[in-house]
Amino acid sequence: MRAVALTKYLPSDHPEAFVDVELPDPTPGPGDLLVRVRAVSVNPVDVKVRAPKDKVEASPRVLGWDAAGVVEAVGRDVKRFRPGDEVFYAGSIAKPGTDSELHVVDARIVGRKPKGLTFAQAAALPLTSITAWELLFERLGVPQRKTGTPKDALLVVGGAGGVGSMAIQLASKLTDLTVIATASRPETVEWCKSLGAHHVVDHRQPLAAQVQALVPGGVRYVMALTATEQHFAQLVELMAPFGHLGIIDDPQTPLDVNAMKRKSLALHWELMFTRALYDADPLSQQRLLDTVADLVEAGTLRTTMTQDFGPLTAANLRRAHAAVETGRTLGKIVLSGFP
Repeated sequence: MRAVALTKYLPSDHPEAFVDVELPDPTPGPGDLLVRVRAVSVNPVDVKVRAPKDKVEASPRVLGWDAAGVVEAVGRDVKRFRPGDEVFYAGSIAKPGTDSELHVVDARIVGRKPKGLTFAQAAALPLTSITAWELLFERLGVPQRKTGTPKDALLVVGGAGGVGSMAIQLASKLTDLTVIATASRPETVEWCKSLGAHHVVDHRQPLAAQVQALVPGGVRYVMALTATEQHFAQLVELMAPFGHLGIIDDPQTPLDVNAMKRKSLALHWELMFTRALYDADPLSQQRLLDTVADLVEAGTLRTTMTQDFGPLTAANLRRAHAAVETGRTLGKIVLSGFP
């Protein structure tokens, strides 16, 4: 099979950061699917894993943790899926990635592809949908209800990114929260509003005064999706007592969690790969993706794909990684098909 892989961990502009390779076709295990990949998307986790380091892989390593495609074969214990089914999923960080023609994945973390979306549009959704859903509804414990009467407020830091784009939609469509997003450019401000944000504030400026002008009592929930260490003191200041702070990034310096004590604030980590890594109710992610598919088909949610970088080749994947590294992408970048 054709794949895009690495053996050395190099800057994205290096011609050997990714290379086009031929690898043996994988074989599904008893509980796995073999999927013919039709499209993938690129996430910050891909960039983090590929970041330059003094390490050389003995054999080509395939990255990528988002895919949409068609089931090619099923393991003997798989009951739900059959060859020809269209699916989407995010995979496991502990296994080979999706940047290949064929990919083996645990059937329990795979959902049906939303009807009406192209494979490229569907590939933009799995990882960010799971991350946003688990952080919002499971980690932060936000109730799913839509009565038309706002109860509390949610701040989404980095609203125009992949996870932020899904978090805004989920919160504005499925909850009673007043949704405040952060963005800093006209196009990202407009994007956040189009997804359902009630207010947008500028994360280049101190956040506390801007947010407290909108919600004087402070916000109950915060999803800090980027630059958490930079904003941490401001987030603590703008939160209401007994509030909940959820984070997904990797602060490079320790957070002063003692600052949270005075307000009795709670801190929640979210890593969508935890369920696959520890076999911790992985079927919940299948149910989650199926629900996302239902919501897309109902017109409640929409794809966050904004750019298709073309076929999955080493050159195109290097370009996609370089774009994600800027931290200025809008929504999701995808690659679709093979040359």
